[in-house]
This record gives sequence, C-alpha cells and structure tokens, in this order.
Amino acid sequence: MFTKSFSARFLACAAAAALGLAACNRGTSLPESAGYGPNPTLPEPTPSPAWAPYVKTARAVGWAPDEEPTPAAGLSVKAFAEGLKHPRWLYELPNGDVLVAETDAPPRAPGTSGVIRSFFMGVYMRKAGSHMPSANRITLLRDADGDGVAEIKTVFLERLNSPFGMALIGDRLYVANADALVSYQYTDGQTRIDSEPLKVADLPAGRNHHWTKSLLADPYGSRLYVGVGSNSNVGENGMDEEKDRAAILEIDPANGATRVFASGLRNPVGMDWNPVTGELWTSVNERDELGDNLVPDYMTSVRDGAFYGWPYSYFGQYLDPRVEPQNPELVKKAVKPDYALGSHTASLGFTFVGEADLGPFQNGAFIGQHGSWNRDPRAGYRVIFVKFRNGAPIGGPEDVLTGFLSPTGEARGRPVGVMVDRRGGLLVADDVGNTVWRVSAAKD
Repeated sequence: MFTKSFSARFLACAAAAALGLAACNRGTSLPESAGYGPNPTLPEPTPSPAWAPYVKTARAVGWAPDEEPTPAAGLSVKAFAEGLKHPRWLYELPNGDVLVAETDAPPRAPGTSGVIRSFFMGVYMRKAGSHMPSANRITLLRDADGDGVAEIKTVFLERLNSPFGMALIGDRLYVANADALVSYQYTDGQTRIDSEPLKVADLPAGRNHHWTKSLLADPYGSRLYVGVGSNSNVGENGMDEEKDRAAILEIDPANGATRVFASGLRNPVGMDWNPVTGELWTSVNERDELGDNLVPDYMTSVRDGAFYGWPYSYFGQYLDPRVEPQNPELVKKAVKPDYALGSHTASLGFTFVGEADLGPFQNGAFIGQHGSWNRDPRAGYRVIFVKFRNGAPIGGPEDVLTGFLSPTGEARGRPVGVMVDRRGGLLVADDVGNTVWRVSAAKD
C-alpha cells in the first residue's frame, strides 16, 4: 500500500541522511512555532525514502552530577528518584505512592522488519538512548515526609513484558504490557506484588513498531482505555498488520470485551479526562519523513467512533502523498485535531492540571515532548504547558522544563510521562537521565 519508485535524488538524500549530513531537501523552512495551535502552518510535503529516512538524533549522554533541567521562572526542580533504568511512565496510587514503569521496546518478532531500515533505525535509536534490553519492571517510589524526594525506591512488580500504562480500579491494579492487559490484587500501602497476574485481554503485538500501551480508567471504573500505536509509519507493512492499532481501545475490565473507541490516531500515548467537559483527550505522535515541518503532533478531544486520518490523511483531510491506494470515503470523515504540538516533537506525556502548586501553570495541560529524530533543527526535548479556558486550549505553548539538550546538542535527558501528584507538584519521567524529576513552586 505504500511506495512509489524512488528517484536518484531521493537515494542521494537517503545516503546523506545515513551519514548524518543535511544534504537533502527538508521542505519549507518555518519557525518551530508555526507548528503549534489550532491552525498550524502545513507546508507542501517533502517525502524521504522509506528505507533510509533522514535522521538527526541527539546522542544520549545523561546528566553530569552537577546538572539538572532548567525550570521556568518561579519554579524549582529536584530529583524525586534517581538510578532508574529507562523510566517511561508514571502512576500515583491513592496513598501517594508513585509507580514508575522501567521499560523499553520488546524484542522484534523474527522477519517483521526490513533489513536495511531495521539495522539503521536500531543503531540510531540506541544512540538516542532507546532499544536497550527492557528492565520489565514497575518500581514503587514513596515520599512519606513530603520533602519532594522519594526515600523509598523498591521493586513493586517484575517479570513483565515491556509494561507501560497502569490503572487501579478498586482492589485490582491493571498493567498494560506490550502484548496484553493484565491485573493484580492490590492492598493499600503494599510495596511489592508477587502474585501471578490475571490476563484481562490480548493487545496488538507482533512487529510492535509502536510498542507502548498507555492506560486510563474512566471515572466510574467501568471501562479501561488503551492507547495503541500503529505498526508502521504510514501503513507500509500493509493494513492487515494495523488491526486494532492506531487507535484507542475500550476494554471492559470485568470480562475483557474490547472494541475500537476511536481510530486513525497514529500513536496515541498520553490520555486524560478533561476536567471541564468530561471528554477523553489524548496526545498523538504523528507520522515522519515528510520534511522538517510535517506532520505536527497534536492533542485532541476524542469522540466515540471518530476517525482522525491515519494513514490516509493528516490534520483532518490533508492527503499523505505516499499512501496508495487512498480511501476517499474514510478521509471525508477525518476529524481535525484540536491543537497542534509541533512537528516531530514526540509529544508523548499528557496530563491535565487544575489548581496546583505550580505558579502560573494552572488550569491547562502539561505535555512531555520526548524530542525529534527526523527534524533539523531538533525540536521537543522539553516539558510544555498549554492554557485551557472553558475546556479548550488557548494561546501558545509555554516552557516548563528545558535544558534536556546540552549546548552541544547531546541529550542529557528526554522527558516522557508527566503527572501532577496529590501535593500539587509535577513529576516528569526522564528515560535518558534515568530520573524522575519533581517540579514545584520555588520557595523564597
């Protein structure tokens, strides 16, 4: 379904990309800010070869002992927990204990990726601090004295399969592994679970181009929502591999019954309930390889039964020129997202905040931008805030936590999951810095 013949110009561009050179056409030059808001600037697409995409990765180096991210004016930051192994996602239990998923991509199933592309992308992702053996565990962090630093760090669950999303309903803790949703008996205050899991439902696996499975319970505990990314960039592996992918699935925790709640969402990761409207919102990591300024990631409200374009179109009904055959009838139904979050920013973490101990950053959404690999100059590598009014985003993004890129362009850290804790601080999972940071109002 994907693919047109590649010209010598594109092959030369790919060779330059493989050598880390910026010698190919990267599309219309625009400021990064043009890719934000309800009506971002969308230039003409400039496709690059699928087998060797343009790559500009920030080499992962971690934080020096005297380094930390830079908070916005009026805020302070400290390490809530250090010495973790690729911490990606966060969840707070009712007693204030924080669970962190230490996780990475599962091994690829044999024969499920192109040899050339797989080799180079594996090299680049390891350079960026990913695609290492997964710790496959969830660790519990406890800050009993409330000083913003967890004095207890202990393994809570292990022998998992690339775990990501977590949700507690009653006395059952649900964990979304890369291949299945499982649950465990949980008692308040428990610091370790050794019991065997109960399998609730299978989740799409196989190639696992996008392996993370985020998880959110509805306010009544009657349904669970799972964010499942696509098995490709734009369907190049065939749509048979995309069954129940690029979608948010709704699962009945009582019996595992599963249905597609919304589709056409290339990689929906962060999810939360809008505190004003009650709507489900998600942050979506959009497609690559159309140039530096396409396609913007976005956050959007998610309607039951709605289709959001992938792979046929983006940001509503802009056709992707690489996808053949097209699906005009489905594209007609494609919903335009609410708010663009910049091209290639890898906007993964997402959470709403009401009134919190975070200075001006209240009544809006925090977004953890993991950072680009397919853009020059790089974008993301920060935590931002977008103000909401009457349940809708307004204005531009504001920096909350920066400094993840060093002055020489190396990745000291990469933010992923974001969560506002019960004391009003912002927790940020940094999977390259192997740290969970806590941001709060600066004390005089």
